[in-house]
Amino acid sequence: QVQLQASGPGLVKPSQTLSPTCTVSGGSITTNYYYWTAIRQPPGKGLEWFRYINYEGITYYRASLTTRTSISRDTSKNQFTLQLGSVTPEDTAVYYCARVTFDDLPNVRAGARVGSWGQGTQVTVSS
Repeated sequence: QVQLQASGPGLVKPSQTLSPTCTVSGGSITTNYYYWTAIRQPPGKGLEWFRYINYEGITYYRASLTTRTSISRDTSKNQFTLQLGSVTPEDTAVYYCARVTFDDLPNVRAGARVGSWGQGTQVTVSS
């Protein structure tokens, strides 16, 4: 059974970059036909997806965040990493990683919790 573990810096200052990393076990991030997704939940708000990277390493992004985000993977470590730059306190959230299928993607973009999820990591942006 696949397991995902998000890890992050905990506290980040405004204007810095936060880079939560997702470590995957029990399955390879190159396995057909999965999509590996970075999602967050700000306090009191719903789920918001950022970017995802698929089994071939092709990335997809949320248009409203594209200038501040990127996603990459390290197949030797079976990890993928989200980078979110120029952060503000509004980026404070629990950051999650998830494995979904192509058919799950519309639901993910709509804010649904589908697929296999890891335990999130709290990231707070504060000076």
